[in-house]
Amino acid sequence: MLYLNIFLKRVYDVHPPYEPDIFLIDRLWPRGIAKVRLNGVIWLKDIAPTNELRKQFHQQGDWQAFVKDYTMQLNSNAAVWRPLLEIAKKRPLTLLYGSKDAQHNHAIVLRNYLLAECV
Repeated sequence: MLYLNIFLKRVYDVHPPYEPDIFLIDRLWPRGIAKVRLNGVIWLKDIAPTNELRKQFHQQGDWQAFVKDYTMQLNSNAAVWRPLLEIAKKRPLTLLYGSKDAQHNHAIVLRNYLLAECV
């Protein structure tokens, strides 16, 4: 079994200089963060949940439904996550997210998805 080092960090808690292979995975730019502050961070907004899915989760708060729906979204679009998997197979990478909830956010779902794909 291949071991992947995929780190999750809240975008508001990181500061330059950034390690290599660091990616912002939110669809919306983080509020209050200047683009120059994230210079060197690669923004992968297309890997984030769709606006509809994001809004649905914020309104309903159904974590299990969100995991299922976001996983289906990832299943249907390997082109957005496969490059991350290839990097993670070779070296550590960091996924940045903006959510205040460190236990229930799309970065967790994406990390778990990538880990499952490498098995």
